[in-house]
Amino acid sequence: MGDASIESPEWRKVEVGRIVLVQGNSPYAGRLAAIVEIIDHKRALVDGPSADPKLVVPRQAISFSDVLLSDLKIQKLPRAVRTGTLKNAWEKAEIDAKWKESKWAKRKDQTERRKALTDFDRFKVMRLKKQRRFEERKALAKVKASA
Repeated sequence: MGDASIESPEWRKVEVGRIVLVQGNSPYAGRLAAIVEIIDHKRALVDGPSADPKLVVPRQAISFSDVLLSDLKIQKLPRAVRTGTLKNAWEKAEIDAKWKESKWAKRKDQTERRKALTDFDRFKVMRLKKQRRFEERKALAKVKASA
């Protein structure tokens, strides 16, 4: 018999310390929270002690269908940790800074900026795109001509 190696993929697991993005109809949609305790197979206790008061998520039970699991995690977080201890671990792990550097957050910010554009702003974006496309095609034609 040959040796069989079993490797587990790096899935985002529901675990204590995992950072989640709240979504759905919640008043805290779009904010980050950490899983503090797993209640059952459908719900978890989350708490989001962000440094920004507008992004704080109070401790609450939330359904897994109302959160998105992120790649971020607070390592070695004890179960049912209190808010103050979680806040210290949050700051030590630099969750807010890591989140702002992630592609997910940047894309979210970009879509929010795009939604806030006025008609004239959308027109200016269109003109800039046309200018960029013209310059790219001009450079490509120059390369093709020299080849």
